Amino acid sequence: MKITFIGAGSFGFTRKLVRDVLTFKTLEHAHLCLMDIDPERLDFAAKAVRKIVRMGEYPATVSATRDRTEALRDADFVIVTILVGGADVFRHDIEVPMRYGVDTNIGDTRGPSGIFRAIRTVPVMLDIAKDMERLCPGAIMLNYTNPMAMICQALAQETDIQLTGLCHSVQGTAEMLARWIGADMADVQYTCAGINHMAWYKEYLWQGEDAYPLIHAAITGNEEIYNTEQVRNEMYLALGYYVTESSGHNSEYNWWFRKRSDLIEKYCTHGTNWNPGEYAYVLNRYAERAETWKAEAEEWFADETPIELERGHEYAAYIMDARAGGTPFQFNGNVLNHGLVDNLPDGCCVEVPVWSSPKGLEPVAVGDIPASCAMLTGLSAQIEQMAVEGILTGDPTLIYRAIAHDPLTASLLSLQETKAMVNDMFAMNRDWMPTFAHYAV
Repeated sequence: MKITFIGAGSFGFTRKLVRDVLTFKTLEHAHLCLMDIDPERLDFAAKAVRKIVRMGEYPATVSATRDRTEALRDADFVIVTILVGGADVFRHDIEVPMRYGVDTNIGDTRGPSGIFRAIRTVPVMLDIAKDMERLCPGAIMLNYTNPMAMICQALAQETDIQLTGLCHSVQGTAEMLARWIGADMADVQYTCAGINHMAWYKEYLWQGEDAYPLIHAAITGNEEIYNTEQVRNEMYLALGYYVTESSGHNSEYNWWFRKRSDLIEKYCTHGTNWNPGEYAYVLNRYAERAETWKAEAEEWFADETPIELERGHEYAAYIMDARAGGTPFQFNGNVLNHGLVDNLPDGCCVEVPVWSSPKGLEPVAVGDIPASCAMLTGLSAQIEQMAVEGILTGDPTLIYRAIAHDPLTASLLSLQETKAMVNDMFAMNRDWMPTFAHYAV
């Protein structure tokens, strides 16, 4: 097996995934090929992976390259974790809408901020996917890059590669709900479907019994639990089903929580299960990590520093093991909706159960999602479809129309104000939009 990491300089993630990969007998002989455009980060990642191989006495081999062609040639799996443009670029995704009164949170998934991240990222991801068609046509791409739904939709529409998008929110939320009701995850089963960051637990069972009454009792009867996830708990109490991803993210995706300063203070500041002042926190973390990550990495490289080699829960490793002939594995992945979720738009990108096995990736049809959840989810899916079409065709008007339908934006701005905001965001991204010949709406 050749497992290629594009964006391998993500030091923490690459270490965790490699650690998990090498615990599987089907993968322990793998060739781990690391690729990043940052030579320093690539060198640090390669040192880390080699230490894991050495300490675990694995028969794996490791290489590092800045050449994407070399990295992708004859790969079996391609893991992608990239960021197109750093903090100096993506800060405008938040700051420009803020000037117009659209107070978003982290801005990596949908809405005006997520759409402009997609404008920058989709062309690069398409280049990677088209290289895969040429260099490793049988490989599977496992994408971790946001905005997940728009990237996966564009790649699945425009290329023939096998791919799915992976996000931690489904399994993370399932584990959180289990803690709330005192359940062991080994005794929990669930069916979760929707779109990335807005998938819904159609059923959540503990020891074969419906656990929603217990979840309801925990939310309504325990102030600490309610305050941990105020936005998502309010959504559950209104809609009857629990949604994936944190309250901080979900506060961006609807009309209810961020349209007035008093609502932001009440619901979005203290109980998001995220960090207060999320956007400022992320920028500060970027600055702090720029100062500290090398020293931390050097300490980790030291021979006397012990490292954890036991398998964790990074489920890309389980997917690859299953594909390589190990135990079949079900996970929630991002794929195109062709008969999978009946009441979401055909061809949109949905997040549904997917089986990995030697046969490849097989998504599972789940029927309808609950009607109370499908309206908001369907609107967001249609917005993302329109945004992807705008990116692929270089049509700025489609970008404007998609953002005009964004629930948070529409709750705050007139159409003319939205157009002005979009034009300002285009201007800030003018050096990062290869599919657009012009950008004024």
